[in-house]
Amino acid sequence: MEDKKGKITSPIKKKALLLLAGGLALGLARNPRSQKYIFKTLKKDWKEINRKYLYKIVREFKDDRLIDYKEKGNGVVEIILTAKGHEMILNFNIDKIEIRKPLKWDKKWRIVFFDIPEKRRAERNVLRDKLKELGFEELQKSVFIHPYPCLDEINFITEYFQLRNLVRYGEMINISNEEEFKLKFKLY
Repeated sequence: MEDKKGKITSPIKKKALLLLAGGLALGLARNPRSQKYIFKTLKKDWKEINRKYLYKIVREFKDDRLIDYKEKGNGVVEIILTAKGHEMILNFNIDKIEIRKPLKWDKKWRIVFFDIPEKRRAERNVLRDKLKELGFEELQKSVFIHPYPCLDEINFITEYFQLRNLVRYGEMINISNEEEFKLKFKLY
């Protein structure tokens, strides 16, 4: 079910589209631990969906140009998420993104810095707010710090807000006033 703006409102359809994207996420996962987690989650969720209804949803996604089919030489049909489908998925998840706290801090600081022009002030402010919401501390107006790994999350955010070429990410092992940040992030 879609609203007037073409957004999917049915939770089952959202889940189905996210599951289709999960195959892509599995392919893009950088390490085996991430792949194992994604696969385990996908397997569980696939079992919960009614197959007949799923086929109907897939046909609707094709009609709405959220997915496309690609026939392989061996008779297998591959479902491919289109650019419109990717955009829809990004909209589903931006509010749920979070940075996970590892069991042990690796003593590295993650720095996000950006130079977004004044004509894109609204996007700059939204990015600042999102970084603060994720637990980043502001070093300067366009420089933020966090103690935990978050490259994938930053890539997702910059892609969502279409700021990829204006935002940089780095890791540091030494920073002045480190004790102050250890206190703020409760790293003792």
